[in-house]
Amino acid sequence: MRFRFSPGRGPAVGASRMVATSQPTATLAGLAVLGKGGNAVDAAIAAAACLWVAEPMSTGIGGDGFALVFAGGAVHALDAGGAAPASAPARPVATEGARSVVVPAVLAGWAELSRRFGRLGLDACLAPAVDLATRGVAAGYHCATAWAASSRAPAGLGRAPRVGEVFTIPGLAGTLRAVAEGGPPALYGGRIAEAIVAASWLEPGDLAAVAPRWVPPLQLRYRGVDVVELPPPTQGVAALEALGLLEALGPARPDRLVRAVALALEDARAAVRDGAEVAGLLEPGYLAERAQATPRLRGELAGGTVYLCTLDGDGMAVSLIQSLYDGFGSGVLVPGTGIVLNDRAACFAVQGAVEGGRRPYHTTIPGMLVDGDRLVGPFGVMGGFLQAQAHAQLVSAVVDDGLDPQAALDRPRFRLEDGAVHLEEGLWEAAPSYVPAGAAVVLDDHRAGFGGGQMIQVVDGRILGGSDPRKDGFAAGD
Repeated sequence: MRFRFSPGRGPAVGASRMVATSQPTATLAGLAVLGKGGNAVDAAIAAAACLWVAEPMSTGIGGDGFALVFAGGAVHALDAGGAAPASAPARPVATEGARSVVVPAVLAGWAELSRRFGRLGLDACLAPAVDLATRGVAAGYHCATAWAASSRAPAGLGRAPRVGEVFTIPGLAGTLRAVAEGGPPALYGGRIAEAIVAASWLEPGDLAAVAPRWVPPLQLRYRGVDVVELPPPTQGVAALEALGLLEALGPARPDRLVRAVALALEDARAAVRDGAEVAGLLEPGYLAERAQATPRLRGELAGGTVYLCTLDGDGMAVSLIQSLYDGFGSGVLVPGTGIVLNDRAACFAVQGAVEGGRRPYHTTIPGMLVDGDRLVGPFGVMGGFLQAQAHAQLVSAVVDDGLDPQAALDRPRFRLEDGAVHLEEGLWEAAPSYVPAGAAVVLDDHRAGFGGGQMIQVVDGRILGGSDPRKDGFAAGD
């Protein structure tokens, strides 16, 4: 389907709370949990689990993820990225199959979020997903289209559902019940762990060693707003550096934004590694000097990811992203569980070799806007290596152009890939203003290649939300 841009809907509004996800069932589950006394973290976990059921090519507890939590006037960053097996050989870097799997850390991340900030407990948060997995879910347009187009969909999941067709994943409801009752030990030990080990190159010790961590977030002040991202191994610094370069270049213009993004992606590819220190890329002096460089228009496309955000009546907000990396990840289905394992180890290609026991370059990044100790709002855009590029475009749309969340997400995007600037329909007529002199341009009508995001914004006491039209979901508040 070609994506025709037309006047869009206005932003969602809420009196005190809001949930925005890429699937209707997940948004409704998050709101229901808020209505039962849960907070933004409980709602985020409930929505994330329902996304596993409703969008299985993109997410699940076979993957990993990251989150930002605004609470008590500060942003807290959770790193639930998985590592390669401790005994993994350096080569080859596999892009699919059993040797492309890193430790699936999503469930451990949910449990840690619930332990530190949640009210209801992990079992209550997973109850909506258990129910959904049991009775089935109607396939949304994006879900059905992405499933049908995937070359990695495991045969054990059955055929791709048609749009609107109700489907269930064999074994999924039972796995959700097990982890709801037993927590992380139900996945990282016992029968399910044995099945994961048998299906992949992971070993029992790799699963037992999973340990989500709270890390200091990265932050950049951009034209009066603080933008917050995750540190390495994620590419969060690329989004921040792009915005810093854009400010150094002067008033925002399309060609300057493309230039800033290209330079930031170059630096991120060179500098982002597990545990690397990258704060120097955000220093004012470096940004001013780097802004004068000539960029190479390099970028890559990949991603099977979901992003969601939540806000509760007490002002707590969550920005959460989780992923299998490519659609259906490694293509490996753990028999009898409904768990598809990730292919995140493919990202070791950035450094040229697998590093046993460490995490690869990570594309998934949740974002948060704050102003000192005041929440402005959570945001994120899924889509593999596109994500840092899209973060910069989304923040610029809101901060520089004053767009509301829905209008900012509706705006067509550019993407750097294979030495060219790809322009989404809606930018084609403006191509000369986006493309630096001498650069190749691709008028790209493949809408799925431009990601999909969510955003909630608190403006003068008003709560506004947006949900990307490139996905199936919506934002809703009450």
